[in-house]
Amino acid sequence: MGAQQSFIAELEDAIQSGSPERRVQTLRRVTDLFLNDADRLNEEQIGLFDDVLCHLIKRIETKALIELSVHLAPIDNSPIEVIRRLARNDEITVAGPVLTQSARLTAGDLIEIAGTKSQQHLLAISGRSELEESVTDALLDRGDRETVHRLARNAGARFSETGFSTLVRNAETDQSLAEKLGLRLDIPIRLLRDLLLKATEAVRARLLALAPPETKDAIQHALAKISNEVSREATASRDFTPAQQGILLMKKEGRLDESALLEFANRRLYEQTVAALAMLSSASIDLIASLMKGARSAGLLVPCKAAGLKWPTVSAILRSRFAHHTMSEADLAQAKDDFLRLSQANAQRTLRFWQIHATATKETG
Repeated sequence: MGAQQSFIAELEDAIQSGSPERRVQTLRRVTDLFLNDADRLNEEQIGLFDDVLCHLIKRIETKALIELSVHLAPIDNSPIEVIRRLARNDEITVAGPVLTQSARLTAGDLIEIAGTKSQQHLLAISGRSELEESVTDALLDRGDRETVHRLARNAGARFSETGFSTLVRNAETDQSLAEKLGLRLDIPIRLLRDLLLKATEAVRARLLALAPPETKDAIQHALAKISNEVSREATASRDFTPAQQGILLMKKEGRLDESALLEFANRRLYEQTVAALAMLSSASIDLIASLMKGARSAGLLVPCKAAGLKWPTVSAILRSRFAHHTMSEADLAQAKDDFLRLSQANAQRTLRFWQIHATATKETG
């Protein structure tokens, strides 16, 4: 009893007027007492330690707080308020251990911290062994590239439909993220298909090479479906006559210009897009239709440049070519580079050559 009273008196003295060194020494003693008996304490007893530790850490140097965080983080029944305070510390070396490990932090705690603290805090949270959908939504809302990538490879992180959609959208311009995302077992088939649609051939091949059997089957099925849809669309019969008549009328009335073509492409009006581009580039419907259906987009850049189109219009045309296929951002970036390097004079010469060749082939055929 005397020893207990002595310790209480020492504790009170350390809290009220002790030197920094004495407060650290007392903090370590209290922490050791808790750790030694943690598995036998009830919530009321843990609450007493919580109150004492909260008082002690008010004026404790960072080094001691780091030590406390490391000790308490893996303990499932650590004092709740202390854990919450450590998790909200601006120093990531203090907050990191509990953000990554502590079971005492609720989804609400994590969402609040994700919304107010540094990217390092978000990165620490993204490494937890389990994450609810509401937490990953919050992390994706503010997280930088490193946090997003860590989430994508965290098998214990659960994502909402919105969260997965955000990841797929980010993966359009990030091949490394596309690979991590494509290997997840829980990605919805619809979004896996969207991911593969926009992935480069190199990413698709790597996903097939790295995927476990249960994922590989889903990837192969999605790729086969994409291939069938694109092939079916590319070989589908099209009637351009009504669209061509409408474009001729627009030209006669002075309404056919680049802005009209851009609207057709943005609205994915395929026949009107082909007819308008043919008219503006002085090419045949058959030639433009053939270029639109081509597996590669490079040929289509020629009539676009010959017509003097600006890149936003060309980009819209390239994006609208197939209803079941979308160009990746990487492929679009390459197409833009090729388009800007191509001169209008060379494009017009090339287009005339193609026209003559096509006409001669048709006549001899």
